[in-house]
Amino acid sequence: MEGFFYQASIYLAAAVIAVPIAARLGLGSVLGYLAAGIVIGPVLGLVGAETKDLQHFAEFGVVMMLFLIGLELEPRALWDMRHRLLGLGGMQVVLSTAALMGVAMAYGQPWGTALAIALSLSLSSTAIVLQTLSEKGLMQTNGGRSVFSVLLTQDIAVIPILAFLPLLAVTVLAQVSPDGSIHRLAVEDHGDGHHAAAMSLVEGLPAWGVTAVTIGAVAAVIFVGVFLTRPVFRFIHAAHLREMYTALALLIVVGISFLMTLVGLSPALGAFIAGVVLASSEFRHELESDLNPFKGLLLGLFFITVGAGINFALLFSNAPAIISMALLVILLKGLILWVLGRAFKLKGRDHWLFALSLAQAGEFGFVLVGFSASQSVISPGVADTLLLVIALSMLITPLLFILYEMISRSMKDTATDHEADEIDEEGPVIIAGIGRFGQIVNRLVQASGFKTVVLDHNMETIQLMRRFGFKGFLGDPTRPDILHAAGLDQARVLVVALDDKAAAIRLVEVARKIRPDLHIVARAYDRSHTYRLYQAGANDIVREMFDSSLRAGRYVLENIGLSEFEAAEAEKVFYHHDREAVKELAALWRPGVSAADNEAYVARAKELQKDLETAFLAQTDERKKA
Repeated sequence: MEGFFYQASIYLAAAVIAVPIAARLGLGSVLGYLAAGIVIGPVLGLVGAETKDLQHFAEFGVVMMLFLIGLELEPRALWDMRHRLLGLGGMQVVLSTAALMGVAMAYGQPWGTALAIALSLSLSSTAIVLQTLSEKGLMQTNGGRSVFSVLLTQDIAVIPILAFLPLLAVTVLAQVSPDGSIHRLAVEDHGDGHHAAAMSLVEGLPAWGVTAVTIGAVAAVIFVGVFLTRPVFRFIHAAHLREMYTALALLIVVGISFLMTLVGLSPALGAFIAGVVLASSEFRHELESDLNPFKGLLLGLFFITVGAGINFALLFSNAPAIISMALLVILLKGLILWVLGRAFKLKGRDHWLFALSLAQAGEFGFVLVGFSASQSVISPGVADTLLLVIALSMLITPLLFILYEMISRSMKDTATDHEADEIDEEGPVIIAGIGRFGQIVNRLVQASGFKTVVLDHNMETIQLMRRFGFKGFLGDPTRPDILHAAGLDQARVLVVALDDKAAAIRLVEVARKIRPDLHIVARAYDRSHTYRLYQAGANDIVREMFDSSLRAGRYVLENIGLSEFEAAEAEKVFYHHDREAVKELAALWRPGVSAADNEAYVARAKELQKDLETAFLAQTDERKKA
């Protein structure tokens, strides 16, 4: 028992220390876990042979991850992304696999082993890439959306790959008896002298029986997901015990994985199917919240064991060859991605982001390599080399993003390269940006009987808007051609409700240049943003928190002694004073200079604050006289 507590403390301490450091450095949690495993394993020698046993246990985190991926899949969103999924994503997996398989065969590997190697290396790192894109604000760019589509395709592709890999070693895994029945090996030798008896529902069945049982197992998963989960969740809810929800979520994943194992399928396949079936369930978020901590910890443990199991003796003994292989993988995949990006009309920064961000091998590669080795598709020596190649390619990924940033800074703005819908409508009001602010404006104007043309560069936002019956067009509102197509030449009002402050200013400048007579209503983030929008040419500027803050202040006054009328009058005085103050201070505000360092601005702000206090004193005196 002491040994167990010691090992648990080592693994948890390594994760708690290394992962936050990696996250602060922008390297991502996966690299943090890998680094933690390297430190406690090869470097300090705090853990040893037990990492292999732990790795088999931690692989269940991958099953949970695929279940959660299934929960996230919205069929309608997938259909809208079908061209990128099947085109960009599908072609990337196929072409990368073919190219890498050719290289592996050139190194002398048989075709089955070469195919397994290529499939393992063709997938990119979902965890590293998505986190980096989010941190750098690149997810909503055309390149970022294309990267996401490829990663989603790769995540889905893991399912058939896991199901397909054992077939590459079918002569080892199964035998066909003279009577036509399939005989699977009932005893598996783990190579250490231990044997394990395998449980199976298809042992000794004829081929048609295996097919029938397998299809029946999948149908059972779908049936349970559609018809039985709701009554079971209601039954659990009646107990009013929070831990029972967690127990049920674990039971669903563990039970389905066990069933898939009994019929000879990948547990990940069953978990993924169950996730898709439950994606529309009202218990979806409950399942996500219950399983996410387990998934995160198990995956983290898996990556730590991978890092701890890296054969540094092999790396140091053959460093030039292994490093060359890692760079070859990145170069080959990057070249294929670059060609695909050009074929799918990605340009400028988006093109380079797409090519560089996906060039590495990914965390699923660890899973596929380990699985291939356990199925005798690849030898242990080849598996050790592949693990090193995958780890090195992932460690190089931050350098690829640095290279992208260097290339991006040297290029002109490529905002005009974003894809856009064909706009076939015009209206007197154009609303650019349909977030929380723009939605309310749009609903009010439409409810009042006026037609609006809504533009937004966020695909998910436009899709969500359409789902609720509001029409909108995907496109960058700062593009002059998009504005002309939306009817800017005839529009009476332009509403600028973009989240991006710089884009909002750019849009006001472009629209004012095209239409000097256009009335522009703009959303501002703060006072500095207000001044910049004022200088750009906006007519009415609304600070996003100003009106709501005024209302909150009025509620405070009503509840500390003022009547509703008196509080409303105080609100009105403050409102009009602040509007005039903003106009005066805008003339003194200087771009690039902090307001605190602008002496004229500070002096006038103090005078205006005294004027406000005087106005309120006068109002108080009038109230006392009354």
